[in-house]
Amino acid sequence: MRNHVRGALLSSMVVVLFTAFLGVGAQQPGAQPAGGGRGRGPAGPPQPAPRLPDGTPNLGRVPGEKGVWSVPYITNMGERIVEADGTSVFERRMASGRGGRGTRGGPLGGGEGASGGARGGAKAEPQVPFMPWSAAMYDYISKNESKYDPEGFCLPPGGPRLMATPYPMEIIQLPDQKRILMIFEGATHIWREIYMDGRPHPQGDDLNPTYLGHSVGRWDGDTLVVDIVGFNEQTWIDYYGHPHTDMLHVVEKFSRPNKNTLAYEATFDDPGAYTKPFTARWTINWNPTGELTEYICQENNKYLQRLTDDFGQPIFGKKP
Repeated sequence: MRNHVRGALLSSMVVVLFTAFLGVGAQQPGAQPAGGGRGRGPAGPPQPAPRLPDGTPNLGRVPGEKGVWSVPYITNMGERIVEADGTSVFERRMASGRGGRGTRGGPLGGGEGASGGARGGAKAEPQVPFMPWSAAMYDYISKNESKYDPEGFCLPPGGPRLMATPYPMEIIQLPDQKRILMIFEGATHIWREIYMDGRPHPQGDDLNPTYLGHSVGRWDGDTLVVDIVGFNEQTWIDYYGHPHTDMLHVVEKFSRPNKNTLAYEATFDDPGAYTKPFTARWTINWNPTGELTEYICQENNKYLQRLTDDFGQPIFGKKP
């Protein structure tokens, strides 16, 4: 592991402008809050998930139709961790009818937090298996209310946070090339490439740490399973600031139970920051009229050049 404390500190050295991200994402035409009832036609029952000619589930558009996945805004993945009873904090809150309490932007489209919107830090999230240093880092980020969120300055969110950043997303399957592409309008307008040709992950120095890591996928029945390693330490797991190290290993599961629902699950295993693996899950709704539009976060972003950290040092410019 490459000095996870140094990496975590670097990750915390960017001022957050995430409200701008949310504002743009909320304006997408045809977007609806996560958890809505789309997928039901006039007759009532959900339409079945489409399939490719070879029978593989189609996780994207049907030929001749529009459509994008309306990624929800999930600020705190700690609220989505599946606990011993098989439920999450968020699911229990929704079941109790208190879905709007402690969220920003509503129970489905907004970010989860402690009751009243307070940031309680590590002690408020016993379901998260922090190590002492990661708990201390999370407490610091909580106290300054994610002031240095890297994504707030157009850096890629990295890993599963892509699936919790409120911009449209497309999945394009290329079975002949044995690849799957995921294209995101937001998150600095980036894409993921998932290799489906059975290759292993690079080893040793050949595994170059990146924001999104190295993804290899396979089908387990109708579920796409994606294994990811090789993350750098310049991102947070979520807006609330759960840290990670370059030892992070993520296994994602994507399934499409009906045409307008994408079920998503991510298991995090980071022995550098957490005492045991944990799994978070949520659903993503289909917007049948949506299309991706151009969004360039970095464009004319001169503000970055004059940013300083808590010690008065330039974040991006040359240090004295």
